[in-house]
Amino acid sequence: MATDLSPADMTLDELKPVLIEAMLPHVPFDGWSRAALEAAAQSIGILPATARLAFPGGGGEMLDAQTALADAKMRAVLDTPDYRALKVREKVTLAIRTRLEQAAPHKEAIRRAVNLLAQPQHARLAARLSWRTADSIWRLAGDTATDFNHYSKRALAAAVYGATLLFWLNDDSENTADSWAFLDRRIGNVMEIEKLKGRFKPPAERPSLTRFLGRLRYPVEG
Repeated sequence: MATDLSPADMTLDELKPVLIEAMLPHVPFDGWSRAALEAAAQSIGILPATARLAFPGGGGEMLDAQTALADAKMRAVLDTPDYRALKVREKVTLAIRTRLEQAAPHKEAIRRAVNLLAQPQHARLAARLSWRTADSIWRLAGDTATDFNHYSKRALAAAVYGATLLFWLNDDSENTADSWAFLDRRIGNVMEIEKLKGRFKPPAERPSLTRFLGRLRYPVEG
């Protein structure tokens, strides 16, 4: 986030994205580790101890901040009238592509992040960060659904983003053209699912997520 403050004058929350940016060149060599964090601290002129205070939880907290920063950058670039004029399919496709294109200068750092999140102890964190990115993508696309579609759309977007991310990490085609073709195919699959979802049951027979959650809260008598 743009600020006129020097890193030494920032709060810990303000410092987090600055540290993440400064860490990225070091992560390919040191991973999402204290060593990379301390190298970042040195490069921006703050004490290593201050940097450690910003991420007391270690690598998981660093990845949380990195993902939040990447989501914010994606939103900042796409929050334009031209983007809002696109069709939904185009919005979702462009959001995922933009997210990956912005990450391209630090592809190895992202690979390290994916490897860390793949570890069993980070399974819940990985799911939460994936969902948050999918939510950002759909909110950018103008989605305001609050029913079951809210959840199904985000689950599908998370799956598409995750699959495309893994493909992109190993893509050596010119201008990563193969990744964008892969993304287009996956988005096409999602749009077909969206078209077909409502055809199986009439509205009155479709499951109500609200009713289901209400039953969890209030026991059924009898």
